[in-house]
Amino acid sequence: MIVRGASGSAGRLVATALVVAVFAPPTVPAEGPAPPGPSSEVEWQDPLRQERAASVPPDAVLEELAAVIGEIEFEILDVFDPNHPKERNWFFRAANTLHVKTRKRVIRHLLLFREGDLYSARTLAESERLLREAEYLFDVRILPVAYGEDNRVRVRVVTRDVWTLQVGLSFGRSGGENDYSIGLSDSNILGLGKDVKVQRSENVDRTSNLYRYIDPNLAGTRWRLLLGYQDNSDGFQRRLGIGRPFFSLDTRRSGNFTFLNFDRVDPLYTLGEVRDRFRHVEDRYEAGAGFSRGLVRSATRRWSAGLTYARDRFEMAPGYAPSPDQPEDRLLVYPWIGFQYIEDDHATVRNLDRIERTEDINFGVEASVRLGWSSQNFGADRDQLVLFSSLRTGFLPGPRQLILVGGHASGRFGQDRSENVLVGGQARYDVRTFGRHKFHVAASVDVADNLDGEKQLLLGGDSGLRGYPLRYQEGDRRYLVSLEQRFYTPWQVLRLVNIGAAVFFDAGEAWFDGSRGDEFELGLLRDVGFGLRLASTRSSRGAMMHVDVAFPLDGDDSIDRVQFLVAARDSF
Repeated sequence: MIVRGASGSAGRLVATALVVAVFAPPTVPAEGPAPPGPSSEVEWQDPLRQERAASVPPDAVLEELAAVIGEIEFEILDVFDPNHPKERNWFFRAANTLHVKTRKRVIRHLLLFREGDLYSARTLAESERLLREAEYLFDVRILPVAYGEDNRVRVRVVTRDVWTLQVGLSFGRSGGENDYSIGLSDSNILGLGKDVKVQRSENVDRTSNLYRYIDPNLAGTRWRLLLGYQDNSDGFQRRLGIGRPFFSLDTRRSGNFTFLNFDRVDPLYTLGEVRDRFRHVEDRYEAGAGFSRGLVRSATRRWSAGLTYARDRFEMAPGYAPSPDQPEDRLLVYPWIGFQYIEDDHATVRNLDRIERTEDINFGVEASVRLGWSSQNFGADRDQLVLFSSLRTGFLPGPRQLILVGGHASGRFGQDRSENVLVGGQARYDVRTFGRHKFHVAASVDVADNLDGEKQLLLGGDSGLRGYPLRYQEGDRRYLVSLEQRFYTPWQVLRLVNIGAAVFFDAGEAWFDGSRGDEFELGLLRDVGFGLRLASTRSSRGAMMHVDVAFPLDGDDSIDRVQFLVAARDSF
């Protein structure tokens, strides 16, 4: 019940009293019977699916009454639930004992609200999304649980940890090539939300030893720190990043500084084989700052400005003959301005790209553009306009359906010619079929013009055309269409792995606008296949193992008629 016509604090107090009278639960005498204790007879209830108390007014009522946040309760659940009938055993209890739960102050710091703030359902929902982005949390539920006569709302924050310590060996295969990694990583050291990774890996390009540290809340602030060093068989890479991002839709300012330096050997591919190699050394520095008025009428607008220094040098690769395709050195120095527009139209789904995990999707418009001017007056070796832009949005065309579309455009534009121009778009359509399962369609198209010499527009087994060698087709035009029937089964292995499956068809082509000879004109390539999806239920990143068998329908006799693919990915 809401009293209209009352004004000022007196009217608000009257309205508060009436709401409390309507929604407050009846008083239970102290001598009354206690609630029943836990019993194996009682059906297990997932704490992450608990609902708000019936005594709490609707969000619209609380916001109209200018209710404020009172006490914030934290319920931080372990990796395995000892109340679940299938997780009451020594193995899961031992895992919980060894695991260090996320500390309450880490969760509190990520929230966008504090005690004494005005109650806002939107802020609670966005806090849920921010917490779900943390790799050390399985899922999150934030809900009001009590409303008192003092116009205060008690809020409960429920989170469940995942197992973040990763030790072991991983193996993958795509496009006829193998890769592996062995290492140690933890994205939630001592429950503090810090990320450390030490890893040795080998793929078709190089063997690497990686050392990385990420602190998403430096010294308890919103500043973030990234330190990384990679010792490669063909060189090295060093990275430093420190900044305060736009961490929420209502954030008013940001700032960042990044440094990247690498020395490596870049290969060029034709028909899945390396045709050339050259040494590539890059030094890149960038500093910027941004400001915003925050969320206004369900959208946020952000302005930013900064300075970028990017130097690329190319030399003959050690141990290889001089490359006829070796690019020319390049030095860009440019100030830039940027604009970003984001509409707040978020929704949660399950069983889309992950199995039995909550996923957040924004169906609103997200657009960004950055324009810079590289000039010889600033020390650059050329005068060019530098552009980066992107656009994405989503739709719900009907029940059990969704469409997501996006596009991007980038490049450098001068008086003489354009360089490194890349324009593309992508779209996906998903519809529920056979109950909880999904039919998935994805399409993408890219057009390039005068790409920098170290870059290629490629298509193959490592880029979505699963029945063919990696980096098989090359061109300045490319498209790919994939059809996939996804099956999300209720089956689990030892409460550790969710099982899914897929049947798929891929079709695509990469070609040059203007013939380079018949040996490069491969035409449309298609494949069909099937595979398993093994999704971890209790580890960070929601890692999903793809085990696929693909059959190419086109191509020459040099292509294996059966392709086996094994890869760890973040999505279905």
